Parts: sequence; C-alpha cells; structure tokens
Amino acid sequence: MKLDKIDIKILSELQKNGRISNVELAELVYLSPSPCLMRVKKLQAEGFITGYSAQIDVSKLGQTLTVFTEITLRNHRQNDFARFLATVEKIDSVIECHLVSGGYDYLVKFVTAGITEYQTVMERLVEMDIGIDKYFSFVVLKSPIVKSHLPLDAIFDR
Repeated sequence: MKLDKIDIKILSELQKNGRISNVELAELVYLSPSPCLMRVKKLQAEGFITGYSAQIDVSKLGQTLTVFTEITLRNHRQNDFARFLATVEKIDSVIECHLVSGGYDYLVKFVTAGITEYQTVMERLVEMDIGIDKYFSFVVLKSPIVKSHLPLDAIFDR
C-alpha cells in the first residue's frame, strides 16, 4: 500500500490523539466520515497502525529510574543475537531495545523502581550467560524533550 498525503495526515492526527472521534478526524483531514473510517481501517489492516495506548506521566507514579544501557555481546553469530533478544524481551523493565552500529551492539532502555532494581536485573542478565561481554549504564537525570510522535510530514516529504 502506497500512502498518500491524506493517509499521512490521518496517521499524524492519530499520533497526536488516538481517541479522536472519526467525525473530528474526518474534518481535520478534509474527508467525509465514511471514507475517513475506511482509510483508518485500511491503515490498520495494512499494519501502519499497530495499536492505541495511553501515555503515562511516569513522574506521577512515584520514584522511578530510567537507564540507557549499551550492551556488547561476546560473539556475533545469529544465535547469539537471538538468545540475547529472547531473554531481554521477557524483562518488564526493558522498554526499548535497539540493535545499533558503532562501538556496541544494543542500546537498551530500562525503567525501574530504582538503582537497586536495575542493578539486580543487570546482574541476573550477566549471570544467565546469554553472551553479554560488557555493558555501560547511563542514568537519566532529566528528560527535557520526549516526543511520542514521529515526524511523518518530514519523513514522507520526498
């Protein structure tokens, strides 16, 4: 499916407000409600829209710790990466995991109740012998910019 400007606008608006009514969305993208709903359903069916969720203000939940961790694996065979990912994806405190280029293999984002919980998770991962050679932790002190939406207009303006 090739996206047109209206599809991009629909995705952009839904990123901002996933609870918007179809009538409101249709007005914003200059369509009548029925064709707008058809486009949204097609975007869902084609996998462009993978779900809807609430954005949580973590600071309201009490004390939390966010840590970005650079992880380097000992070996770089396909099964080494698969074993690492199979283990890490089961850890609730892992919010993001990215395979990256450069001086390490993965950049992993953890959100835990505190430094003790984070260190316990990391010690457990190292002890599990899933191929971790070394890791470096970067504790987040403040997050002045956090966006929950992609710059769709810039990405698709080609």
